[in-house]
Amino acid sequence: MKRILDACCGSRMFYFDRQHPDVIYADNREVETTLCDGRTLLVKPDVRMDFRDMPYPDNSFKVVVFDPPHLINAGTGSWLSQKYGVLPKDWAIYIKQGFDECMRVLEPDGLLVFKWNEDQIKLSSVLKAFDRKPLLGDQRGKTRWLIFIK
Repeated sequence: MKRILDACCGSRMFYFDRQHPDVIYADNREVETTLCDGRTLLVKPDVRMDFRDMPYPDNSFKVVVFDPPHLINAGTGSWLSQKYGVLPKDWAIYIKQGFDECMRVLEPDGLLVFKWNEDQIKLSSVLKAFDRKPLLGDQRGKTRWLIFIK
């Protein structure tokens, strides 16, 4: 079993090695398209799954990466929706279910790496939905990185 799960990998944008052997790259969608600027967008997970209902036993991973969609308005079929995905209207429940499932598959003392962009929803609102404080994270900018420990 691999040690790291990326529960919603998208196009693996922030990885230095997009085929890292320790990571299971998962997402609920597959996309291959050309963006408006000519770049290719490829979302091709190792495992297709819903991050709210993962096919792994409790305590399976040392690290879980959770970078869910952060947009509620992106325009149907827009490059933003293709690249990042879109949240449902009940986004707080959806994100909380995903966070809880990530914590379930995380080993005791494991780390959950959470990435969020505040363009449409403030991080403070997301943290209220989680009802759990992060161990550490950055305090500035629109794109935020947080670490939670189980």
